Amino acid sequence: MKNFKFVRSIITPLDKINVDTDQIVPKQFLKLVTKTGFGKYLFYNWRFNLHGDKKPNFVLNKSLYRNSKILVSRDNFGCGSSREHAVWAIIDYGFEVVIATSFADIFYDNCFQNGLLPIQLNGEIINKLMKFESYVKVNLPQQIIEFGSERVKFVIDVEKKQNLMSGLDNIAFTMKYEDKISEYENISNVPSIL
Repeated sequence: MKNFKFVRSIITPLDKINVDTDQIVPKQFLKLVTKTGFGKYLFYNWRFNLHGDKKPNFVLNKSLYRNSKILVSRDNFGCGSSREHAVWAIIDYGFEVVIATSFADIFYDNCFQNGLLPIQLNGEIINKLMKFESYVKVNLPQQIIEFGSERVKFVIDVEKKQNLMSGLDNIAFTMKYEDKISEYENISNVPSIL
């Protein structure tokens, strides 16, 4: 997982509530055995018609948002099943940040385990971001989003922030203490004299 500190990008406004994991990556595309390759299936049923042609009015199909790294949505983003594939698809497509008014709990945790920064902001700020068509800066170390004349602070758990900045998932974080774990295991294997 790569480390994360800053992103500067135009946002992609996905003005929807209750975007569930089956909409993010439909179940028929969950056959891949790696974390990569899912980006082409991101929002597949919204992006393509029955013949596989792009729907011109869907936001991801508009050229303005082609290289966007920040996705903005509304309430309850990532609801539905607990599939990690949804986060993989978002990352594989090229997004590094998802901003919403709220996230489903499992999806939110899956973001941190895979290097995607989820930011929760109030509806008033989301409304402004949805209309903003220039560059937005996300500064994780300072926990600030800048767009136009706005500077908005966001909240993030300290440990999750440090892990993202260091490029660590829970397993990699735990392995930082491998020597202490081995030491504990060696002590625990000593037979008791009592």
